[in-house]
Amino acid sequence: MKRITSKIAIAIMISTLATSCNKFEEMNIDPTLADEQQVRPEYFLNNAIIGAQQDPHIGERVYIYYWKTAAHHHYMNVLNIGADDDTYNVDYWRYLSEWLNNANTAMEIADVKEENGTAEVYNQNLKQVARIWRIYLMSELTDNFGPAPIEAFQGINPKFDSVKDVYYHMLEELKNAPAQIDESISAADISDWDAAYGFDWDKWIRYANSMRMRLAMRLSEIDPTKAKAEFEDAVASGRYIQDASHDFSVQEKDGWDPLAGVMSRSWNTQIISTTLNNLFIGLGGIETADQFTNPEILGAIKNENDMGIRYLNNFSTRSNDPSQGYYLDGLPNKMDPRAYKAFFVPGNTTDPEYWSEASNQRATITVSDSRTDELDTKNTWNAFSAGTWGAKGAAMVFRGQNGRQPGMINKFRNHSQRRLFFASWESYFLIAEAALRGWATPMSDKAAYERGIAENFAYWNVSEFVNEYLSSTDYNRAGTSVNYDHVTEPPATFTASYKDAYTNQTGTVQIAYPSNTIYQNGNVKNDKLTKIITQKYIGTFPYLALEAWSDHRRLGLPFFENPAVEQPIPSIPQLTASNYTQNQVNFFPQRLRYPSSFRNADQKNYNEAVSLLGGADNLFTPLWWAKQN
Repeated sequence: MKRITSKIAIAIMISTLATSCNKFEEMNIDPTLADEQQVRPEYFLNNAIIGAQQDPHIGERVYIYYWKTAAHHHYMNVLNIGADDDTYNVDYWRYLSEWLNNANTAMEIADVKEENGTAEVYNQNLKQVARIWRIYLMSELTDNFGPAPIEAFQGINPKFDSVKDVYYHMLEELKNAPAQIDESISAADISDWDAAYGFDWDKWIRYANSMRMRLAMRLSEIDPTKAKAEFEDAVASGRYIQDASHDFSVQEKDGWDPLAGVMSRSWNTQIISTTLNNLFIGLGGIETADQFTNPEILGAIKNENDMGIRYLNNFSTRSNDPSQGYYLDGLPNKMDPRAYKAFFVPGNTTDPEYWSEASNQRATITVSDSRTDELDTKNTWNAFSAGTWGAKGAAMVFRGQNGRQPGMINKFRNHSQRRLFFASWESYFLIAEAALRGWATPMSDKAAYERGIAENFAYWNVSEFVNEYLSSTDYNRAGTSVNYDHVTEPPATFTASYKDAYTNQTGTVQIAYPSNTIYQNGNVKNDKLTKIITQKYIGTFPYLALEAWSDHRRLGLPFFENPAVEQPIPSIPQLTASNYTQNQVNFFPQRLRYPSSFRNADQKNYNEAVSLLGGADNLFTPLWWAKQN
């Protein structure tokens, strides 16, 4: 019986990687041994989709340690301080190769079946869907590493292409593939083999157009003419991801395979980041008292702009985090309502989504040889900067400790959610940015901005606050408000109250809004683009960390505080005790290094890839589309 041998045994840049297909769900056919009647494109395509959800092994290394730290989604010192691990890069490269390999195999099998007359009626539609999904995987590859081979998996040693060429190819594919889908063809017989959409052709077309909008906007700073043309053409179809029913997502399940929750491991504390905290506090003007009924919670709410207890000698002050130096011994007076839905309040076990591992609220701060402060962090809200705290960090049991700071809620840890790859609110924030740039869009920038917020509020089940939120002119700690028409810049400082930890004296202090010097030279904090990207950034939590990182690389938005430098950080020597008050592009990671497995297996192509990169193969060389100043 005739066997099908894939032409793509040479995987992407790793000559020793063989074609493989993992068994998921009920599939019990080994595709490398099956005959042409048994090998079906939908098997490989589904494996490509499910695989990219990331099993706990690669999810820990890439999603948690790399993307979420680069995106400042949680507190942890990894990629955000320039610290990476080649073994992680090797693993990710191998996994990506397998996912891309499966997508390409689906396309090849569809072609073989078409040629030999064994194709089902939906065969060509499957091929187009595989093309669309292949582009998502290719976007992961190039947005993480840089130059990549467009013609990989074609049975030849792949030639590397520039990021620009890869992007132009991806945009063309996302235009061409959905146009060839015949929506009249039923997919009922194969719906179980598409973990995202069940082969709903309309949704795949919408996803392709939304992905095209995403990738077109990525070029907005470096290639605006191309970005505008591609975006306008994609959005003009009117068929993009418009509501929750269109979202591209994959259902998680318990276990140790690619369907397991990507953030499910119990040792991942995923404490709130300083970036998110400064964006959340005060944003939208919604009072904490209106978000809880628990008397203990209500009794812990502080007055507005009360910073709590000042520990200047014990907390790092070598960062441009506007909240540094203070311990908030309660809860903020006003808070974006999504914050309390995304992160638990320490010790608030009445919250059904409280993470049971966060059982200890006792913290200590060693003030001197003769004094140690014992703190009960129950019903408090604190976020501390990453970086090196030196002796200050060693003198406390608090920073980064489970249960003492807000952490990600339980539902994202227990395999119960659908992992999002593209959600409706992103479409609207993309449209808002496009309209603001003067591109042709189906609605105004304000309407799209407000629709994006409403879609995300619905996801978090806080829609009762949306009208009040949209009208708010309150500034968060980054100096940004919600109301789209309110573009008045905040004053240079705001007045805050505190109690001194060492004297017990109360006082007030002028706290400066941070200067984001990689956006508009630090002079702009509350313009419309900052509002759009702030809301888009919040919407990326927790499943779209890669997009949050990409937007920051593209625009320098929203404001990311620098890592603290109480001691030099060996992996980011360009950040010093003399320049930490300013932002620089090279204070933040821009990409992943190519893995040693690629370099060792194919030195010639490695050299070509680095040449196309236009800089050293390190974390701080910007990609072609990223902000360069």
